Amino acid sequence: MGNWNRKLLKTPRGDFEIFIKGEGEPLCITHHYSVFNQTGDYFADTFTNTNKVFLVNLREAGHSEKAIEPFQLSMVESIFDLEAIREELGIIKWGFAGHSTGGMLGIIYGIHFSNSLNFIVTVGAAAREYATFSKDCIFNPEHPKYYRMQELIETLNQSDLLSEKRNELKEERMKLSLFEPEKYKELFSRNIHKDMPAIRMSYFNREVQVFDVTKKLGLISVPTLIICGRYDVQCPVIYSIEMGQLIPKSKIVIFEKSNHYPFIEESKLFVKEYNVFLKEHHSLLT
Repeated sequence: MGNWNRKLLKTPRGDFEIFIKGEGEPLCITHHYSVFNQTGDYFADTFTNTNKVFLVNLREAGHSEKAIEPFQLSMVESIFDLEAIREELGIIKWGFAGHSTGGMLGIIYGIHFSNSLNFIVTVGAAAREYATFSKDCIFNPEHPKYYRMQELIETLNQSDLLSEKRNELKEERMKLSLFEPEKYKELFSRNIHKDMPAIRMSYFNREVQVFDVTKKLGLISVPTLIICGRYDVQCPVIYSIEMGQLIPKSKIVIFEKSNHYPFIEESKLFVKEYNVFLKEHHSLLT
């Protein structure tokens, strides 16, 4: 697939590390607590045949700007940073695509800056806190796999964990979010690796407790493609259905053989649905 081109971009809000790949209309992709590198990202690679993708390391991720104040790690501040990046790149409008917490950022982006966007794609996301009232969420204590997931997260946070054991536990954790866990090695066979900045994850774990933008979803004025796996254990499908009901120009597609990773689990169908979405709104992208 080839490596991504790295660029350190200077903006009025600081320096941000971005990775660029593909041709076509500009598309911004990020995740709230991932560290990307030149090996790319499974989700972002999905779009490089149709778009020029800008994969962004947010504040405290990779070589991007550090946070001087804790609030700079918040979701809305992250959107202000993305706007600074867009302006510095000289892009009038771009699309935004996000998976999981990346999709949550996309929703906030659309609420505050629809005028900067051509469209939004959210995958396995939510517009409000998704664990407390959903037994289908693996982060809810009533979910049968909750305690095992917590054990895995806790163990993986140990700095002295041997790499072989770490990889073994990472695989088990990922399998909990797959429709067909036995296909793990087949689905994640490429040389793509990324890290997680603990400081961003810690801030998110606090912020998500009061996260609810459902009453503002009507402010999103751009076409929005909402995708979710029927069996998503992280952000259950009911939250995508809710967004589809409240975002004016939205289209929801539920993948019947996917958990949290429909762009990998049903990759051909994912590309097909995205291409249909692009054609439906082609006039907005030129």
